[in-house]
Amino acid sequence: MTVDSGAAGSAGASTKSAIPRNPGRLDLGMRATLVFPNREIVERYYVPLIYTACRTCYSELAPDDIFERAVDGRITPEKQRELIGRVIESGHGSTIEHVVFTFAITGVSRTLSHQLVRHRAGVAFDQQSQRYVSYKKGASTMLPATIADADPNLRRDYEEQVEGALELYSEMVEAGIPGEDARFVFPNATRTNLVMTANLRALIHMSGLRLCTMAQWEIRRLFQLIRHEVFAVSPFLGSFLAPKCVPLGYCDEAGNRDEHCPIRPHKDKVLAAWAEKAGRTGKGREGPLEP
Repeated sequence: MTVDSGAAGSAGASTKSAIPRNPGRLDLGMRATLVFPNREIVERYYVPLIYTACRTCYSELAPDDIFERAVDGRITPEKQRELIGRVIESGHGSTIEHVVFTFAITGVSRTLSHQLVRHRAGVAFDQQSQRYVSYKKGASTMLPATIADADPNLRRDYEEQVEGALELYSEMVEAGIPGEDARFVFPNATRTNLVMTANLRALIHMSGLRLCTMAQWEIRRLFQLIRHEVFAVSPFLGSFLAPKCVPLGYCDEAGNRDEHCPIRPHKDKVLAAWAEKAGRTGKGREGPLEP
């Protein structure tokens, strides 16, 4: 059986750094392709649609009148983006639930898909079935960089274990064991394909969690690819896909209290600075609430 292990690492020992290695520098063999919408649809309809949802909340005009004015240019794209930006930053998220993005995701591991499908609100998934797909050509797997860069003997043991599981799968299928039972030997490293559709609000939320440097490396890379795809059809909407600390202005990850990731100061430091300032001015003497 031929198994594509991927190329998640490079030969030789890796140099440790305070910030987790950027998975974008690794060839993981995965893809995320935006299949809907294209740039024309986004520019002609998506921004006007979000603008219509935003403006309807504050206007006496009928929503269809607002939409027509946005589409035909009576309301300039700059004015539309300015309002949308203010509303998104204010947290009025329902206005961006009206537009969706559909991605074809290929070559990700079952480890990643188990994390991904935990996102439920505003997102839909369909995944390659290990019950109905028989892997006659052999299932491919993902090789983590830490294992690729590990002691050669350890890497060899890992690859033999994975390949042995895949060979046993083939033997069981050839012996008449149903694929739905033979698949029980598949490791989490087995690659899979999905179709994912998410509205913009869900996509921003998911990106906020998964683009964080604390996120698991594989799913972090997936959302780097997703952001790239959205940015290609709309730099304006793509700009809202960012680690959650960017719009918050601080990091709230407990594992980053030492601030080894310096993108934003940790909230403990922010609250301490606020308490110190409040103490000097005599305001807020009760201090901030405990998290």
